[in-house]
Amino acid sequence: MILTLRQAIYQKMLPMSEDEFMNTIEDAIGNDERTLPGLGVLFEIIWQNIDEDTKNKLVSTLKANFPKE
Repeated sequence: MILTLRQAIYQKMLPMSEDEFMNTIEDAIGNDERTLPGLGVLFEIIWQNIDEDTKNKLVSTLKANFPKE
């Protein structure tokens, strides 16, 4: 059975508690770039499940804090 990246992340994180989700995300941020695709999958889930106002606030926050170089 060949899993897509999304499926593999879903399977890995599905049994996790909210605390485990938090720890996984915090451990991934700023560390090895191999974790970035997983964070992208999590971001996709967030994006698909937030309202337009929250999307606008998120984009504003990202734009305001995006590295200049």
